Amino acid sequence: MKTRTKAGPLACVLGDMDLVRPLGLAGIRCAVVGPPGGATAHSRFTAQLISWEGGNEGTLVDRLLRFGAAQSQKPVLYMEEDAQLLMVSRNRDRLASVFRLPLADADLVETLVDKSRFQALAERLDLPVPRTRRLRPLPGSEAPDLDLRYPLIVKPLTRRPPWDEIEGLGKAIRLDGPEELRALWPRLIPVGIELLAQELIPGPETRIESHHVYIAADGGVAGEFTGRKIRTYPVDYGHSTALTITDIDGKGADVAALGREIAAKIGLRGVAKFDFKRDPDGRLHLLEINPRFNLWHHLGAVAGVNLPAMVQADLTGRPRPAPSKARPGACWCHISKDRLAARESGVPTVRWLAWVARCEAKAITPDDPMPFLRPKLDRLLALMPGGMRPARLAKP
Repeated sequence: MKTRTKAGPLACVLGDMDLVRPLGLAGIRCAVVGPPGGATAHSRFTAQLISWEGGNEGTLVDRLLRFGAAQSQKPVLYMEEDAQLLMVSRNRDRLASVFRLPLADADLVETLVDKSRFQALAERLDLPVPRTRRLRPLPGSEAPDLDLRYPLIVKPLTRRPPWDEIEGLGKAIRLDGPEELRALWPRLIPVGIELLAQELIPGPETRIESHHVYIAADGGVAGEFTGRKIRTYPVDYGHSTALTITDIDGKGADVAALGREIAAKIGLRGVAKFDFKRDPDGRLHLLEINPRFNLWHHLGAVAGVNLPAMVQADLTGRPRPAPSKARPGACWCHISKDRLAARESGVPTVRWLAWVARCEAKAITPDDPMPFLRPKLDRLLALMPGGMRPARLAKP
């Protein structure tokens, strides 16, 4: 596939290939933030690398400011994770001097990222969320008696490393009765963060459906699509490994309608993902709202609705891509992790391989192989004796 690169401001990407690729497929040049050996550094869509291997948030903001100030045209700054979103939002006044920022209102960003504040907003606006209670596992404390209906799931208020580093917890943990909460409590105390207990909506992760939308500055829906999870790893409360687009005029119609209704209620501007879970009676329950870019945007672009490209056009004064409907059935997968998810789900290897071959959105693609190959080649070369090691490969 040959992509014609368009002149104009760069897209500065705090994210991975699932955000770089939809921009690149639209012909938008990318400057990526990450380590020199990272996958995005070697993509054919990457024009510049802002070298960053982790560290102090303030230092990263300063580095971004220097990069933005050096450009002849203000780049558009894209964020894929909650921590990146909060960093940019909390420094929006400084960063706006050298970047175009696709951000929701600052207070709304804080509210949607913090699950406790989101719950309060949902209750005030009568949004269809499961009942929730806040947990504070302090040293010396005991598990509380909750006025919730078990089973429950317990999850952190925000996605933070202390929770992620506890082996076996995943994104959330299921509790089938108060005795399980009492048994879990001593493990939660060392984590040192506040948590939420939420009534569980019955059914597997495949019942989680989402509405993806970009609402322009005038309040109109500029682009949207709907989708459903196929697999996660781990199978219960894990991270997405396989996704599919649903028919926004068919089975996804109620998902899109509810997403638009909620977006209007909260006064959203910009991009967002509304996650719902459909209960056995068919009713949709709102789980969370993420006002940022995410891995779904790769699949949306391949299916015909490129939300990052629409944002780039609006913020740089260029014609927005013509509105279209995302093609139902288009699929995305994270190959290495979905292999594990498929095995855990009992999917035969031959059937899974055939599905992967038909899957349209993957990080590993023949037209852009170096994000996959280059880090492996560098590791191989690093193992060779110094006298035998060839010069580093140039980026294609």
